[in-house]
Amino acid sequence: MKRTFTCIVCPNGCEIEAEYEGASVLSVTGNLCPKGKTYVTQELVDPQRTIASSIRVKNGVLPLVSVRLTRPVPKDRIFDVMREINRCEVTAPVHIGEVVIPQVLGLDSDVIITKNIAAKED
Repeated sequence: MKRTFTCIVCPNGCEIEAEYEGASVLSVTGNLCPKGKTYVTQELVDPQRTIASSIRVKNGVLPLVSVRLTRPVPKDRIFDVMREINRCEVTAPVHIGEVVIPQVLGLDSDVIITKNIAAKED
């Protein structure tokens, strides 16, 4: 089979064509740098994604805080990871880099806070 990708790794935005059978990549053409071949191969063999979202904050000056994954997770696990993130709630104050869910779902990725949120003053 053949499939065309637009590479998102560098600013070139190469149109890359890959020929493959199942999980075997037979050829990759159109990439201007080696990163394009790596990207397309990853997409065909083991697609992964990162997630940025938000969770509720109790007693914070803002009701939500932004979070993200420290590493990409398999694409087919995104909805499972989002269910875990949606169950979370933290209590202010919270700080950038705090781990909210270590090794989410046993995957090699933590959910971390990406914004400082102060506690409400009484």
